[in-house]
Amino acid sequence: MCVIERVDPTNREMGARISDLFARRADGSEFPAGIRLSPFWDDERKFVAVAARDMSERRVISDALVAAREEADRANRAKSRFLATASHDLRQPLQAIRLINASMHKLTQGAPELSDLVRHQELAIDSATRLLNALLDISRLESGAIEPQLAPVSLAAAFDDMVSEFAPVAAAKGLQLRFIETSTVLSTDRMLFTQLLQNLIGNSLKYTQRGYVRISHVFDDDALILKVEDSGVGISHDKLGRIFDEYYQIGPQGTQRLGVGLGLAIVREVTRLLGYTVAVSSTVGHGTCVKVRIPLHRLLVETTPPPREVSAALNEATTGVCRLLLLEDNESVRHATELFLSLEGFEVHGAANVSQAETILKDLRPGDILISDYHLEGKLTGLDVLLNLRMQARSDVPGILMSGDLQSMLRVVKTAVPRCRFLSKPVDSKALLSAIAELGAS
Repeated sequence: MCVIERVDPTNREMGARISDLFARRADGSEFPAGIRLSPFWDDERKFVAVAARDMSERRVISDALVAAREEADRANRAKSRFLATASHDLRQPLQAIRLINASMHKLTQGAPELSDLVRHQELAIDSATRLLNALLDISRLESGAIEPQLAPVSLAAAFDDMVSEFAPVAAAKGLQLRFIETSTVLSTDRMLFTQLLQNLIGNSLKYTQRGYVRISHVFDDDALILKVEDSGVGISHDKLGRIFDEYYQIGPQGTQRLGVGLGLAIVREVTRLLGYTVAVSSTVGHGTCVKVRIPLHRLLVETTPPPREVSAALNEATTGVCRLLLLEDNESVRHATELFLSLEGFEVHGAANVSQAETILKDLRPGDILISDYHLEGKLTGLDVLLNLRMQARSDVPGILMSGDLQSMLRVVKTAVPRCRFLSKPVDSKALLSAIAELGAS
């Protein structure tokens, strides 16, 4: 016991949050200690009682928890790196299957039974593509590899794209899919904002059996509030706090479980990256409303909306005029791409490597388009081949670069390359035809 001179002393831990303390046992050994100071009065004198506790067991537990957390973080980072690195190889087979399916659509015209089988196959391919994309998207978003690339994005144009994608789904379920008319232009990342809309609308359609899905927006003092409302099954209050967790599905009674429970986890990560906030309100049996707050400083007042992509319908004016020079080292993807484009009426020359392609490229003609995988042998890329070809031809030879490695693709997209389009595998056949039509018409 000791005398202290501190004014108004209080009960406290000695050295708390400042340094680790140690005490000595009777045998002379040291141990981590927790020391509690408790002041008291004896007549007019102030004293303090000191209680020392052996913290050895607590220290062992604390160290074990820290080690377990660090190991979990390492495992999570390894998972993200693996999925991001493996994305190219995982997407390659889907690319071949998707293009073969598109070719079968062409070949089975006039045979209703076969066409129906091909249509069901297409739905299965689309489902597999969505699942793979969800797994890879969440890994990329969490890995910190994505930096938003802000550009003017017309909200009306983004809504039109969503109508094209989801109107058939809504019609098949007998739902009303409504979008507000708007002239708003945002400064945002086009790809990330598209992901945000796709996951919100897709999720609403999935859990709505009758009624509507409405997309609208309102303004308040400091934000544009984007709203996605539905008349679906709703979410109980005790589950609202978990809906943004990875792999979590509410699984309401009578609703088919679709996907892997990553849609809203992707929404959470995308809104974080874009500097938005998201909130959900819901009533069981009446529906759900998701609100995304977009800061007003992200709105562009006097900006002309960017031009829309050229329609694939222009392809008719392009076929027969240009040749397509295909450089793809994956045999299955190369053959599937050649078959699909040949059935569309194009003259296609395929090569498995740069050496084979050199013979074709020597006979380059005006209007020819290079279509190449991004990753080729060694460190060579399709962009390297295109730029070298342009130097030799002394002209901006049009090119289409495709890759399943989205991290590399995102880094390349930052560099403005005229008359060049970047497509992510598995490439939709309509997107490929649209890119060809656009480059062929320019």
